[in-house]
Amino acid sequence: MSIRRLVRGTIEWERLEAVFVEMARRYDRPELRVEFLDADNWLSTPCVVDERWFVKIITRQNSIVHALFTGARNLGAFSSGTEGFFEHSAGPVEMAEQELEATERMREIGLNAPAPIEVFEVEDMAVLVMEYLPDFRTFEEMDAEEVEHLAPEVFESLAAMHDNRLAHGDLRGENVLVQHGEVYFIDATTVREDAIEEARSYDLACALAALEPRIGARAAVAAAAKHYSPDELLAARDFLDFVNIRPDHDFDAVSVKGEIEKLADANGE
Repeated sequence: MSIRRLVRGTIEWERLEAVFVEMARRYDRPELRVEFLDADNWLSTPCVVDERWFVKIITRQNSIVHALFTGARNLGAFSSGTEGFFEHSAGPVEMAEQELEATERMREIGLNAPAPIEVFEVEDMAVLVMEYLPDFRTFEEMDAEEVEHLAPEVFESLAAMHDNRLAHGDLRGENVLVQHGEVYFIDATTVREDAIEEARSYDLACALAALEPRIGARAAVAAAAKHYSPDELLAARDFLDFVNIRPDHDFDAVSVKGEIEKLADANGE
């Protein structure tokens, strides 16, 4: 059993069955076809229902793990010279509602994200229902040339998010999807609104960390520089060491820092 699955926990079949019985009732379906996903996910049990809905089942244990992760991330943010800006939710339903609301806000400003449908509760578990994107690929499944072509769009969308005082908070390769040549964002988390500038720098650092292994530090920083100033990239540089110790990022932080500093020097920063 993987460490992720152990931490995430296993939901008894009877409780899972109760979720899908309720979902069939809510959507007036005589039966449902359910495919569980072996996703890189610590905080829910994800599945696809009828190849139409993407569903996350969030338990009390997931909420406790989220609290531990939030505390660790805030400590890491503090080590980067800023006050922690991640928000913990009170329980499974609040976790699901925060993701639903974050996705709604991204779509409201014109970004691509799966359509949020609803959150409901079954046996002390939250059930988040979203649109399923059937033809998506992740950057890990694309060749480097395709990723480099799409990298500026990632930063353009991220900048639009930030210009509207939104932050993703958990940007990594698995949370950026491509369908029909367009970039979609999933799994947004919640950050404190009074710390949006710090969260913006952290998002930018995470995006650089996600792209560097695929296209190299120079191309990643060049793509970011189309939508972020040298000062903004220098602020993101301060979070790179923190991002690099996370288990879901593996990149050459030294190279990324070097490319940011060369860009800043060239611009007299």
